[in-house]
Amino acid sequence: MRTIGRALLLAAGLGALVLTAASASASGARAATASRCTAANTQSWLGLGVGGGTLGSIYYPLEFSNVGHHACTLSGYPGVSAFGANGSQVGPAASRNTEHHGTVTLAPGATAHAILRVEDWGALCSKEVVADGLRVYPPGETRSEPVPFSFGACAHRGVLIVGPVRAGVGIPGYTTS
Repeated sequence: MRTIGRALLLAAGLGALVLTAASASASGARAATASRCTAANTQSWLGLGVGGGTLGSIYYPLEFSNVGHHACTLSGYPGVSAFGANGSQVGPAASRNTEHHGTVTLAPGATAHAILRVEDWGALCSKEVVADGLRVYPPGETRSEPVPFSFGACAHRGVLIVGPVRAGVGIPGYTTS
């Protein structure tokens, strides 16, 4: 009786191991077959609200939602630059922070975020230039999407710093990475 019990326990354990391996293999196959998110299947938007701040900077979650019908991946840093009333670029494009990044797989309807730091223009230059919005490029893309957002910038000094894309929706005032 004891031998039969051990045999059943061993068989159950092996069965669970096989199911776990098959599940991991299937999810790995799904991630491997997901194509890169593009501007055509990704909606970019700024998580507005009370941004988290430190002395001289305010942090906003820059959101990336998969509006396509298939899973897609984002890896690395988005491109971000400011534009003025006439549509021309204001100041240099956002610099990147040095945080480690990985690949995020977005199911249809899912959202990822990157933290955008906006530095106080008064600490960097003597004359404010008002930016009317952001041009946002999903990581690896050359086509941008405009995101309305008015803020003070500098004509020749950068006020924008962007972090890498992270899984999940960023929460204004709470998300720090």
